[in-house]
Amino acid sequence: MTEKEYNQCVTEYADNVYRFILKNLRHEEDARDVVQTAFEKMWINRADVDGTKCKSYLFTVAYHQMVDHLRKAKRVSLKDEFRDDAKVYDRPMHNTRKVLEMALAQLNETQRSLVLLKDYEGYSYTEIGEITGLKESQVKVYLHRARVQLKNYLVSPENVL
Repeated sequence: MTEKEYNQCVTEYADNVYRFILKNLRHEEDARDVVQTAFEKMWINRADVDGTKCKSYLFTVAYHQMVDHLRKAKRVSLKDEFRDDAKVYDRPMHNTRKVLEMALAQLNETQRSLVLLKDYEGYSYTEIGEITGLKESQVKVYLHRARVQLKNYLVSPENVL
């Protein structure tokens, strides 16, 4: 991959990668760190990266960085006054958006990533398999289970009212 191809990749996919990671982590600073590390790794390994497959490579690296970040975060516990649910938000959330975010939060990391990659980013099953390291059949099964879980959550009146 040349410098020009790298810069083009950054221009085209930075927002998409950031949005994907942010939806999973739900923390802007952590998402920025993960995305920056992914671009840094792509820069370091640019000689080995095919310019035509930079999007897949970038999402794969970002996905693995995100998983590593989540594993590290699970080992650290914060005091109660610093937890996310103790935050004061300065702008009201739209109810539909809040319900969807709560529904996605019910999924495990893998399921949430698969739903976001397929339904939000528009990747094919094969591409998702390459990004996550899963077989295509596993992607389909996990995605189906995630959608069923989302449906069950969203049709329950106590969750949406």
